[in-house]
Order: sequence, then structure tokens, then C-alpha cells
Amino acid sequence: SKMTVKAVKMPCTSANVYTKVPDGGWGWTVAFAFFVVEALTYGIIKSFGVFFNDLMESFDETNSRISWIISICVFVQTFTAPLSTVLSNRFGHRLVVMAGGLLVSTGMVVASFARTVVDMYVTIGIVSGLGYCLSFLPTVTILSQYFDKRRSLVTAVASTGECFAVFSFAPAITALKEQIGWRYSLLSVGVLQLGIAVCGSLLRPIVIREQEEVKAQPPEESTETKYMLENEQTCTSIESIDSGVEITTSPSNVPGKTKAEPKSEEPKQQGQHPVENNSTPPEPKTKLLDFSVMRDYSFICYAFFGLFATLGFFAPSLYIIPLSLSLGIGKDHSAYILSAMAIAEVFGRISAGWVLNKKPIRKIYIELICVILLSVALVAFPFASGFWGLMTCSIYFGFMLGTVAGTHIPLLAEDDVVGIEKMSSAAGVYVFIQSLAGLAGPPLAGVLVDTTKNYSSAFYSCAAGMVLGAVFLALVRPCKTGLCHQQQQQQQQQQQQVEESTAGALPELPDDFIDMDIGKAENSGKGSDSV
Repeated sequence: SKMTVKAVKMPCTSANVYTKVPDGGWGWTVAFAFFVVEALTYGIIKSFGVFFNDLMESFDETNSRISWIISICVFVQTFTAPLSTVLSNRFGHRLVVMAGGLLVSTGMVVASFARTVVDMYVTIGIVSGLGYCLSFLPTVTILSQYFDKRRSLVTAVASTGECFAVFSFAPAITALKEQIGWRYSLLSVGVLQLGIAVCGSLLRPIVIREQEEVKAQPPEESTETKYMLENEQTCTSIESIDSGVEITTSPSNVPGKTKAEPKSEEPKQQGQHPVENNSTPPEPKTKLLDFSVMRDYSFICYAFFGLFATLGFFAPSLYIIPLSLSLGIGKDHSAYILSAMAIAEVFGRISAGWVLNKKPIRKIYIELICVILLSVALVAFPFASGFWGLMTCSIYFGFMLGTVAGTHIPLLAEDDVVGIEKMSSAAGVYVFIQSLAGLAGPPLAGVLVDTTKNYSSAFYSCAAGMVLGAVFLALVRPCKTGLCHQQQQQQQQQQQQVEESTAGALPELPDDFIDMDIGKAENSGKGSDSV
């Protein structure tokens, strides 16, 4: 059977209604839009390390104070995730992403004219940070709705946009700074980020409706037919030839009333339930933000995993170039190290998506293995020496980072966590919880660097957070199979008890029920004969 598609008009946009998840179609266009959005959001954030030394020299600030620019940006991006979910459910993903693109571009363009580091906190940290949230989260959410069987692979491949951005942006921005300076380079980046608004216009909403809702409605005379079947089963249907009266067990048909009277009641019955006969039942109202996921123990453990793992997501990308410069590596070669990390992350994302797309496979365990290996990569950085040693660690870290970064949010749609039905709200709450780590991660690493005068401490702090995240990730599946199954069994037992008590409370019919009805029929027949 072919999948039916019907356009439904909505405010300022239109949606496609499918009987099942399309696993393609317009979803490929959404995947391309997500690729570009990833490049212009996280790709720019991870490439921002090329501006660090220029900002420290221009504003005469310490490493930790410059780190607060990205920290505030990441904090605002994650802290306002529930707001992004509410706005997306209220106004649609398309308008929210387009508005986010305008905010991102505005903040970056204004930041190019900043005179103090505080101006950077406001423009890039708050304005662009809010724009990043409104751009990224709705895009990945609607992409998950367009795919089911291919969700892991498509999301992983589309998320490689940030990797290609880091690979291309880091050397390009470095070369551009030498020609026009860091301010005009930042201005060019802001103008380029207007492409997010263009990608937002491609996000067409999707509605999945079960095929059962399209079934034909029962005939209008269902009430009368029900009474006829009732009488045939109890063998109490008697017709009087003389008067034309049909005697049934229905309380609406009493002796002495003609057969035309129930027909006159049909318009009333039709008028009472017009929706059931002529239209489909109304759709349930969608919650703007469903906080019921906070009662799910498996989601709570997964949220703590995201909280601690975020410590290891951004800091290495920010400090890899300062670390390479401290080892005596030139600026050009340092940019190549960051680009190599980005290329390795591409292969990591694609590999993780390919593995997770295999069935049957427990995806949460694959994620756990990748997180443990990522922790090892973070510990390896302080032991690197020279260009090739740092290049090897960066490639290994980039690959493992790709396996985790490209899958940790889409895994919310799996049944081991919350499922696709609660994906939108769960993503908002999950990213919101990550905000604390996003705020504290880079400044904490910066303070450790300023205190110890060694960049190795920054990578050790990231590794510690990743290990704690692995511990909570290991608890997700036991919580789902243990506590949740016990609650379901208790609910099923309560439902069975209610059904049994309801069945026992039904009134029993008297033994002479049929005799009484036949006697009434005979009396009515004699009365009509006498007349």
C-alpha cells in the first residue's frame, strides 16, 4: 500500500501528513539543512579558538576571561533549550530557526566592533548564544521525526557539517586574519551565518497519523441495528402483523408505540454526534513542554551523562591551538592539527551512525564504549610531544568525539531513554541540564591553566568529567529495565483489579426476564386485536 500524503494548511507554513514515518522524501532536504546549520553553529564555535590569541592581545586579558566568551555562549545556548522547545511547538520549527539565524548573525557582526571583552560577552555570549539554541535544537528534532529505520545513520552523516566547517574554517579564517585582520574576519563570519535563516525556510513540518483514523464510520442506523441484534441473540424479537409494532428488549420501544416513532428520533441522534459520523476525531492538544520526562529514571541518568560529558566537548577544541603553540609548533601547523581533528570527527560520526543503524543492536551500550574510549583520548593529550604526537592524539580524539557528539542527542528518541513521542521535550530538558557544564567547563579549564601554567590540566579536567558521564550512562539501561518494568507491572495489576471489580459489579438479569417480555408482547397483541 502506498503512503498517503496530504497537505494541511497551518499558520505561516504547511505540513505534510503521513500515515507512517517516511524515512526519506522531504527528509533528505531537512538533512541537508541540518548539515549546513551544524556547520554554521557548532562549526563556528569550535573554530573560535583561532581568535583566542588575537583577543588576548587586543583586549589585554587573561586566558580564562577570554574563555568566558564561549562559556557564556554555550551556557545561553543550552540554558534556553526549553524556550526553544516551547517556541517550536507554538510557532513551528521553521520560524524559530529563521529567527535564530538572524540572532546569530547579528551578534557576530556587532561583536566585530567590540571594544572590551564585556562587549563580547553580550554580543557573542548572549545574542549569538540564544540564536544558536533556536537554530540547532529544532533542526535536529524535526530531522529525527522524518526518519525511523535510518535515523541514526542520517543524523550522524548530517551532523558532520560542523566537522567540515572546522576543517575548512580554521585555515581559512587564519589566512583571512593575515589579510584583513581579526575584526573583519569576524564580520565575514557573521554575514556567512545568515545562511542559517535560509536553511530554516526548508524545514517543512511533518504530521504522522495512524491509518486507522481514515477507516469508514459505522452507518447511521447503528443504534437501531444494535437493538435488533440484541433481540435476535435473546430470541425475544416479536413482530405483530396486525399493528406493525416491533417489540424488543430496548427500553425505547414500549407496547403501543408505532414503528415510525423511533425513526423520528434519528435526526436527534445524528445531531448529537455530528463529529463521529462526518469527520475525524479532533487531534489531542500538544503540550508546549512536557516535564513528565523528569520522572523517568533512565532519562535522569542520561541527563547526568550529558551534564558531565559536556565538559569534554568544547574545551579540547578551544585549547588545542594554545597547547600546540606552547610546544613550539607554528600557527600554520597548529591550524592543520585542528583541521585533522575535524576530518577524523567526520569518520567517527559516519562510523557511529553506520554501526547504530545495524539491527539488532543495543545502541546505548555502543555509546558507552565510545565514551570510555573518548576518556582515554583526553588523558593521552598531556603525554603528546611534538607535531606528530599531538597530531596523532588529535586524530584519535576527533574520531571518538564524532562517535559521541553525533549520537548523544538522537539517542533520546530510542526506547531505552524516552522514545520518539517525547523526543522534543526531552531534548529541551536534556540540553538545558547541559548548560551548567557548558558554562563551567571552559572557564574551569582556563583557571587550571592560569594556576598551573600548564595546558595539560585542562585536558585532565575534561577527562574526569567524561569518566563521570560514562558512569551515569552505564545506569541508563538498568533503570529502564528494572524500575520502569516494575512500575508497568504494578499498573497492569491495578488495571486488572479494576476490570475484575467492574465485571463483578454488573447487575444480574432476573430468570423470568424473557417470560416477562413475551407476556407483554402477547398482551399488546390481544389489545390490538380487540381494537
